[in-house]
Amino acid sequence: MTDARTDSNGGGAWSGLDKLVDEAKTELDPVEAGETKRDTQVIAIYGKGGIGKSFTLANLSYMMAQQGKRVLLIGCDPKSDTTSLLFHGRSCPTIIETSTQKKLAGEEVKIGDVCFKRDGVFAMELGGPEVGRGCGGRGIIHGFELLESLGFHEWDFDYVLLDFLGDVVCGGFGLPIARDMCQKVIVVGSNDLQSLYVANNVCSAVEYFRKLGGNVGVAGMVVNKDDGTGEAQAFADAVGIPVLSAIPAHEEIRRKSANYEIIGKPGGAWASLFEELAINVAEAPPLQPAPLDQDGLLGLFDGEQVGRGIVLEPASLDDMCGSAVLEKPSLEVIYDKV
Repeated sequence: MTDARTDSNGGGAWSGLDKLVDEAKTELDPVEAGETKRDTQVIAIYGKGGIGKSFTLANLSYMMAQQGKRVLLIGCDPKSDTTSLLFHGRSCPTIIETSTQKKLAGEEVKIGDVCFKRDGVFAMELGGPEVGRGCGGRGIIHGFELLESLGFHEWDFDYVLLDFLGDVVCGGFGLPIARDMCQKVIVVGSNDLQSLYVANNVCSAVEYFRKLGGNVGVAGMVVNKDDGTGEAQAFADAVGIPVLSAIPAHEEIRRKSANYEIIGKPGGAWASLFEELAINVAEAPPLQPAPLDQDGLLGLFDGEQVGRGIVLEPASLDDMCGSAVLEKPSLEVIYDKV
């Protein structure tokens, strides 16, 4: 193959990519966990992208606030969509974006610039870099540094809910687990292999940092879009965590969520679902899960669904070159043993 990394002048046309690679290799700056006021429960929610974390958290935080709790919801996903449902489709200015704009203007970021509220729920988005212009994990770390400068550890809340992308549990995305920044983790999944793979990956991260002296545990799982097939429940049983709630795959829920409507309102048709979830989230203790290996995870599903009968066939050099390869004689001199 031709190497296209150099331009016509012999320079590095991929210098921007090289910078990103160097950035990824750089040791992460420490972020102090600190101590929050009162008996604040800091809970990190992880799950596969698109599995319904934001839907679950918007309704959960809303219900908690209606129950008289002081709740802060922080979106830690670069997509910055955690608070969209809460604010009926409106997007919040992110902390990282606002900080950049304020810095260029020679101004300081204030709480009112980045934190917004609805019916008792306080919410903000950390945000992330533009595509191809930085590391999302570093953006998370930078966001928490800014939160600390705004007095994060002096704020007075009953619950702080962190919405984290679960597809990646390295760097900044694994911050709450790696640095004991939360007391417990909740995973959101469904009855499909990919979402349970991510949930299992999060359990593995918790187990790893526990062995290094960490204290974060997994409080349980929320099954979203539950179609009753039972794979998510089987996963929870296998790793040793409870199912905190099973949100059904119901057309009304799908439609209202798509229209940015809160369904976790007291007195509503789905109120009892989120009232129970709020209680379970508050009371569930952090547990140490026993993550599954790949075969154990595949074993939760019917063989035809996940291809357990597939045999891996090794490729040959002939396959790779698309034709027969002439073997060249070795130039190695082999001496007869005396």
